[in-house]
Amino acid sequence: MTRWSLQCSVCSYTQSNGHQLASLCPDCGQPLLVRIANAVSRDAISGEASLWRYGAALPLAPDEHAVTLGEGMTPLIELPHLAQEVGVRRLWVKDEGINPTASFKARGLMMAVTRAKALKLPGVCVPTAGNAGIALAAYAAAAGMPCRVFAPETTPPPILGSIRAFGAELILVAGHIGDAGKATMAFAKESGFFNVATVREPYRVEGMKTMGYEVAEQLGWRLPDAIVYPTGGGEGTIGIWKAIGEMLEWGWLPNDTKKPRMIIAQADGCAPLVRALREGTEKATPWENPTTHASGLRVPGPLGDRLTLRTIRESNGDAEAVSEERIRFGTFLLASKSGIDAAPEGGAALEATRQLVASGRLARDAEVVVFNTGSGASYRF
Repeated sequence: MTRWSLQCSVCSYTQSNGHQLASLCPDCGQPLLVRIANAVSRDAISGEASLWRYGAALPLAPDEHAVTLGEGMTPLIELPHLAQEVGVRRLWVKDEGINPTASFKARGLMMAVTRAKALKLPGVCVPTAGNAGIALAAYAAAAGMPCRVFAPETTPPPILGSIRAFGAELILVAGHIGDAGKATMAFAKESGFFNVATVREPYRVEGMKTMGYEVAEQLGWRLPDAIVYPTGGGEGTIGIWKAIGEMLEWGWLPNDTKKPRMIIAQADGCAPLVRALREGTEKATPWENPTTHASGLRVPGPLGDRLTLRTIRESNGDAEAVSEERIRFGTFLLASKSGIDAAPEGGAALEATRQLVASGRLARDAEVVVFNTGSGASYRF
């Protein structure tokens, strides 16, 4: 049986009973993370080709039924011609766009809704730059739970249409996701709905970490030299790094395994984490007037800033900002050379890889996994 506690990512606070409702740390207001108490054997991995093959490593009670739509175990596709284009020895693309709801957000929101249902909460709500809103709406529908989504008015119309199609109550907000976040917090306080915003609760990261397990398993239980992840709120980057630590702790990987460099891609028009890394600060200053057509990257003040920056530094990683023109170039290059329906966030990650190689910050003999975090279809209108 899986046993777990909750631990603050910054201070010494621990909540020994992980089954209780949890949001941010009550002592310092920073994100809580799940700590799996028992070592999980790699022999426990079994079952269907979905993230649920790793169920023994996820925080679920024995009698708890997951709210699932078949998410996870997305393809990891090696693309030698793209490796040549960006200048690395080997390159794979992990295509999260084929998840239910067409993005990596399905993984995290599945876990958040599963826990919310188990705790018999009255409903769920979230601020979104797009894909998180679709995922929450879909999984809330699967769970039979009320759902309210707050999204900026500038969110791409196909995304807004999908949120409505899954039956969620959609509230459009002037401004950016930070403004939507304020509206969500006010609504959650008055309604009792559970606010499942990025790293505001500890379970979305647990769904996200399965991307790290999958990369290792799909590479034959080894890791690449670098993982390049397009990053707005940071939960994907945080989750993958958490998985790598767990796999090493539990003996899933050889003892001499070298951890990959965690590299994040952001947009020139909203790059708070890139700026913070360059300035050497532990947290990011919110970005003023954030602008980018890659809506998943338009997160000016991520709550997960400390955790993401810590991940980059612990892994000897890096962070790169990409212009709007080069995001479009990277998106077209990825789609036209691979057949993957790339989202602009995936294009940003590919272009960031090329820029880092060109500047000498990523070795030409590196083996690299680039994440395409969503489907390009969500952005076309």
